[in-house]
Amino acid sequence: MAINRMQKLWQRASSERLLSSANDCSPNPCQNQALCRSGGGGYSCFCVPGFQGTHCQIDVNECLSQPCRNGATCVDRVGRYSCDCAPGFTGHTCELQIDECQSQPCLNGGSCHDNSNGFTCTCQTGFQGDRCENDIDECQAQPCQNGALCIDGVNQYNCDCSYTAFIGQHCETLAPPCLSQPCLNSAPCQDNEGNYTCECWPGFEGRQCELDINECGSSPCMHGGHCVERSWWVLYGSEPQLPAVYDHQHAAGFICSCPPGTTGSFCQEFIDHCDSRPCRNGGMCESRSGGYVCHCLQQSRDGVLYSGANCDLELVGCKGHECQNEGSCSPFLTDGTHGYTCSCSSGFTGPLCVTSTAFSFEHSGYLLLQVPMVESDSSCNISLSFRTVLTRALLFRRTSRGQLLGLDLEAGQLRLSLRRETSTGDERETPSQVLELPHNVTDGEWHSVEVVLGKWLLSLRLKDDSGACENQDCQRVAPINTALAGLASPLKSTFIGGVLEHTNGHTKDTELPAFIGCMQDVFVDSQLVVPAEWLSDSAVNVSPGCSHRDRCLEVPCQNRGQCINLWQNYQCRCPRPYEGQDCTDEYVTGRFWSEDSPSYAMFNITDDQGHDLTISLFVRTRRQTGLLLALANSDRHYLAIWLQDGRVRVQVNNVEILKGENMVNDGDSHFVSVEVARYDMALYVAAHKQGYAAVTPVNVQAGDMVYVGGLPEHMETSAFGGHFKGCLQDPRINDIRLQFFGLQDTPVRSFPLEHMANVTAGCSGDNVCKRNPCLNGGMCYSMWDDFSCTCPSSTSGRRCEEVRWCELSPCPADAECKMLNEGYECYSNGTFLDNSRVLTYRGNGRISRKLTSLSLNLRSRKCHAAILHAEQASAFITVSIQDSLLFMELQNTVEENTPGDQEGAERLSVVSLSSRRSVCDGEWHSVHLFMSAPWAHASRWTLVLDEDVEEASTSTSQAGNLDFLGQEVDIFVGGLGPDAGWMLAGCLGTVEIGGIALPYHSSMEVNFPRAQREQFVRVSPLPPQSGCSGAAVCWPGNPCLNGGECQDLFNVYNCSCAEGWAGRHCDFFTDTCALGPCVHGNCSVRGTSYECACEIGYAGADCEVEVDVCERHQCAHGGTCLHGPDKYACLCPENYTGPLCKERVEEIPWYLLVRTIRHKLPVSVCGDDTRNYTCFNGGNCTDRELSCDCPPGFMGHRCEQELDECKSNPCLNGGYCRNLINKFMCICEMSFAGEVCQTDLTAAEAVTSSRLLLSVSVVTVVLLLLLVLSSVCLVVALNRRATHGTYSPSRQEKDGSRVEMWNITQPPPVERLI
Repeated sequence: MAINRMQKLWQRASSERLLSSANDCSPNPCQNQALCRSGGGGYSCFCVPGFQGTHCQIDVNECLSQPCRNGATCVDRVGRYSCDCAPGFTGHTCELQIDECQSQPCLNGGSCHDNSNGFTCTCQTGFQGDRCENDIDECQAQPCQNGALCIDGVNQYNCDCSYTAFIGQHCETLAPPCLSQPCLNSAPCQDNEGNYTCECWPGFEGRQCELDINECGSSPCMHGGHCVERSWWVLYGSEPQLPAVYDHQHAAGFICSCPPGTTGSFCQEFIDHCDSRPCRNGGMCESRSGGYVCHCLQQSRDGVLYSGANCDLELVGCKGHECQNEGSCSPFLTDGTHGYTCSCSSGFTGPLCVTSTAFSFEHSGYLLLQVPMVESDSSCNISLSFRTVLTRALLFRRTSRGQLLGLDLEAGQLRLSLRRETSTGDERETPSQVLELPHNVTDGEWHSVEVVLGKWLLSLRLKDDSGACENQDCQRVAPINTALAGLASPLKSTFIGGVLEHTNGHTKDTELPAFIGCMQDVFVDSQLVVPAEWLSDSAVNVSPGCSHRDRCLEVPCQNRGQCINLWQNYQCRCPRPYEGQDCTDEYVTGRFWSEDSPSYAMFNITDDQGHDLTISLFVRTRRQTGLLLALANSDRHYLAIWLQDGRVRVQVNNVEILKGENMVNDGDSHFVSVEVARYDMALYVAAHKQGYAAVTPVNVQAGDMVYVGGLPEHMETSAFGGHFKGCLQDPRINDIRLQFFGLQDTPVRSFPLEHMANVTAGCSGDNVCKRNPCLNGGMCYSMWDDFSCTCPSSTSGRRCEEVRWCELSPCPADAECKMLNEGYECYSNGTFLDNSRVLTYRGNGRISRKLTSLSLNLRSRKCHAAILHAEQASAFITVSIQDSLLFMELQNTVEENTPGDQEGAERLSVVSLSSRRSVCDGEWHSVHLFMSAPWAHASRWTLVLDEDVEEASTSTSQAGNLDFLGQEVDIFVGGLGPDAGWMLAGCLGTVEIGGIALPYHSSMEVNFPRAQREQFVRVSPLPPQSGCSGAAVCWPGNPCLNGGECQDLFNVYNCSCAEGWAGRHCDFFTDTCALGPCVHGNCSVRGTSYECACEIGYAGADCEVEVDVCERHQCAHGGTCLHGPDKYACLCPENYTGPLCKERVEEIPWYLLVRTIRHKLPVSVCGDDTRNYTCFNGGNCTDRELSCDCPPGFMGHRCEQELDECKSNPCLNGGYCRNLINKFMCICEMSFAGEVCQTDLTAAEAVTSSRLLLSVSVVTVVLLLLLVLSSVCLVVALNRRATHGTYSPSRQEKDGSRVEMWNITQPPPVERLI
């Protein structure tokens, strides 16, 4: 019965508990974001740090334990506290004293001593000042005498006597003359009553023996010998005849270095058979073994030559010689008889050079030579000289042994051919052999050529005296082909200059034109051909001598025509657009669209032109568009040439193919040509290739039409840029003209003109100035289809539309004018005071550019102020000074493209930037803020301060641009708003947003209206104070006392004190510290006395007594004082911690069974013979003075302080943190487990087995009895431990507040009481 009743009670309790657990925490009764947990017939609130109470309604005052030290003020916060430290202290609880000596402020080796909220410097000897910055000038007393230079040192001085005649420490003693070693070249010096005498060694002279006597000046060495003076010390060791070591005492004299074949001290000995000069009259003597040979001169200036063994016999054979035609005479002596010979010049022969060898071909003709065959002949040799300007002609033909040998001119070059002679009508292909020389020989000058046909070789050689063959190959030699072996013939027939029409059946000879020009010195088989010996019937149209008239010397061709010399006539090769005999006829230009009248011309194609064609014409225009030419058949326009953007474009078969590169609309004439070769097309402008493309074939057939300048239908013409305006000249398709107006005297082939509308002759331009396009009073001058404006002063531009505003002085006197693209702007500085008005600006509604930057110049000493602010809805920008740094905060919305979202989503972006240096130092600073990627919707922002790019700051996040400022947005300059406070105090230059200025001067305050389209307009009524001026800090009344000079440093001042006074106001008398009475401390003037601020470790009136830093230590609770380099540390006993061992380590709760394990780490004894110290907890000694390297888990000078790993409160869900060495352990609440109490065990407890129901019931009864007993014990224990409790503010400020006093009564699952 009892068991059944117990089961019913258990089931009802379980159901009530389940119902309660489901409803007690809904809604959450716990306050301040506490966690509600149901259990035990009720619920528990787990408070967040900083709150306590049953429902976490009480805000814990973390400052009750007075954690802040050294007079700091504790500020209570949620779950924590902060300390406002007194001056001179820092740290979380202000436990650390600021070491002002850490920055080493004392200069020049001075010792720094840290004081409360300050420091003092003990200077080295020779320096003085608050920071030992002044070097004592020992030269002030002028100790150096006789004008010597005094050099100041550290606590000393030196006298430089270099530029005086004195020596000694103070340059007081007159120096002896020889002391400066005035004698050179090691000469001894002798003092002589205040003067000196130099005794020079031989070879030197002068007062100081500075002159080296020039023994080689007389050139004593003969026969090309080289003179070397003994005083040339640089040659010692390299010249064999000189000693190895140089000695000034033996430097007199010289030696001769003789050339080969000579000897002697002066190279005077020389043995030569030509020494007696046996050769006379300029003959050259050649010394040989046992004698000599004289080489007599072959030419002489006076014309007299000599011969004989010694060139002493005069040759007189040429006296009265009769050599003609510039022939040269050569005398000779044979067996005692004098005579001479004549060497004839080119074109003459005979003993006296009287007979001419030259003959002329003025018309088509020939010279026939027939020589009997000689069986013994093994070669054929022909040489001749010729002169012509024809590039294609026959020089000679020679038949020999059934072979035909010919020399021709092809393209101005020599061409030698050998082939088998054929009969008339024989069309079989005959073997041939050809030799060519790549030299132009048709320049009207004489050229000589030699042809040799040997038994097995064929040779062609150009014998030129003009120097053309010096660097080129002028000979061709080749073996004869075996197929050209000829048959013997009874005669050798040689035709010079041409052939008979019936003598050769080969058509190639008859096609070659006959030679027109001159020949001379023609040798056939070494026999000279002389015109006087010709047979009358062997020469046709050949005349003796050489007559030539160069008609091109008269310059008959006009208009840059090229004159071609045809020997007895000329021909003009005319450039386009000129024609005629002398290039005097010009194709008449067609003027299209004159005075705005559309024009075009239409031509009919009368002959098929095929697939290959060339279209060319001259174009002159200033328009960018217009149709030039179009080809059309009955169906469509299949080729069009037009202008677009000033460049030529070509379209074939309705597909745009080519675009020109060069502009042709500059008003000059341009030659345009299009070449189509079946599948390829190329475009040229002025012979420069513009493009190349593959095209489908174009077939120009008879009956097609050519349209020039436009099409009859205006709509069709507009597809090609409209009608052409300008001039077109000499249009052609292939070589057939399209004449607008025919030539009078020169007939040419032209396609017929079908129709022409509004095309006028000539190329006159329109009178553009009649519409007066010049603005602002400019004067118009007409040009061809254009105009030019002469602009008045202060204006410029093509139409005088650009006004140089700044030359008109539009800005007030205190502003600087800057030119803009469309106008000007006035830039100036403004002064903002704390009580001044904030300026307001707005965009003028016409700002279209992207605003991606902000620039300004700033000068201020206020370290907390707003510079610029603007906001619109959620977007805003603020530029300010915070904690002396420049800040920029920007927030706006940017569009973010997401997949599947065509319009893109908008998100809010925030950017915050700050400078790395202070800007409130009273100096000018330039500030540039800009988007790193201004083209993007969003990008990082960059801040550049004072143009220092290396120190630039870049945001980590991205934001959009400043375009919202160009809308109806108020932009505040100088503060957050008119009445928002936080105003700027200082100077500000003109601010620019996106390059658009925010001017201080309104439109009513400038002399001319602003012409730029985009503006920011000042809408606030009054401008700031102009210029940059700070507060009056030096007047009225000088703050500097005792004659000090006040220096205005922009809102602050500095006193430049008179000698003997110091201090901010020159109110301290400094002489009492001049001698540095403080041995180990800083001296301060106190009226007529002084006071020493001693360094740590020293005491006494003059800081002369060394003290022990541990003598008056404050280590509490039995802590051990440890000596440090400049202060002491405390080694605390167990259960205490802190810098002075005043903080008690919190006891572990009574219900936790914890075994105390003390790690016994080794110690190290460090130091030297004078001082030693101990490193605790396994610390190691270091080279640093009185300091240790600590193992993990410890800190302090001696590793005496254990790090608290529980300080970060790592245990979750109310777990208790136990601090260990270099680690921690969490003791969890009953419902949680895990390394940091992160696992909730209540879920596992909810699922129970029905089989254990009876056991659970029994256990429940036992637990109820134990619970009553435990409650009684707990009340007694709580009364006994009322002074401790489960909540400690000192613990909470150290470990946080996750352990609540009403939840800690449940033992943790790891170590639980049974």
